[in-house]
Amino acid sequence: MDLQALFDTAMKASSASYSPYSKFRVGAALLCADGSVVTGTNVENRSFGLTICAERSALVSAVSQGKTQFVAIAIACPDAAYPVSPCGACRQVLSEFADQDMPVVFGCRADTVVHSTMGAL
Repeated sequence: MDLQALFDTAMKASSASYSPYSKFRVGAALLCADGSVVTGTNVENRSFGLTICAERSALVSAVSQGKTQFVAIAIACPDAAYPVSPCGACRQVLSEFADQDMPVVFGCRADTVVHSTMGAL
């Protein structure tokens, strides 16, 4: 799967977001080493600290399925005015499983996608 297709999958995943407080939908698509893609979305809670980001949602789902090797991740924030990179907590959790050279793509629309790596972030 190419990175644009992975981003498109993340964008689709954002439609399942539970974000009644911020109205800020986020979707993530995690490409696993076996070629499968696991998606996640942000799930808010009125106790904001208990909210889970889309990136961690996808990672936890993948690990729950026995997948611990990842090739790339895409994050889509369709309600943002500009591309939003993973937060510090997501970077930390992803770094547990990702190499420094793992591609990370993020954007708010297909024409705003930023290409980076875990190490660069």
